[in-house]
Amino acid sequence: MSIPKSLGRMAKAGWLSDEPAVRAQARARRRKRRKRRVKEPLTEELLNELLESPSPEQFASKHDLRTPSLPEYLAQLLEEHDLVRAKVVREAGINETFGWQIFKGERGCGRDKALALAFAMNLDLRETNRLLQAAGQSALYCKNRRDAIIIFCMEKGLPLRRTDEELYRFGEATICQ
Repeated sequence: MSIPKSLGRMAKAGWLSDEPAVRAQARARRRKRRKRRVKEPLTEELLNELLESPSPEQFASKHDLRTPSLPEYLAQLLEEHDLVRAKVVREAGINETFGWQIFKGERGCGRDKALALAFAMNLDLRETNRLLQAAGQSALYCKNRRDAIIIFCMEKGLPLRRTDEELYRFGEATICQ
């Protein structure tokens, strides 16, 4: 049985990436990234340490509590995941000039643009929420129907286009509008 030409082109372009093998590869990449990450203390552990600390200054001097800026965090993600900025911007469906300005810190980005970048970088939920925080946007919240669909698709390793299809199927606003 031969594959129709249109399906072959779609597969090469990565549009049919909800196949089990591709999902397994995405899970393996996420596991590999988790191993490379620097171990950070859990929020609960930090809270306990803060409450037990004699002063906030002592706690703050012991921990680096600053939130990285959007360009700093994007650069860190590019380095951690061995990605190229131009490819990420292209896969996110963002205008090249606008994408360059986001990465350089000349312009900020909205929530949907940050989510598109997260999908293009194949980030996990924790990294995506940190990216949204660095962009000054609200984190994904599982009690919000649209966010729940996005979280589900992200954890299943679905690409941005497929996630948009799921959002459209449920009558929610898509990421790439």
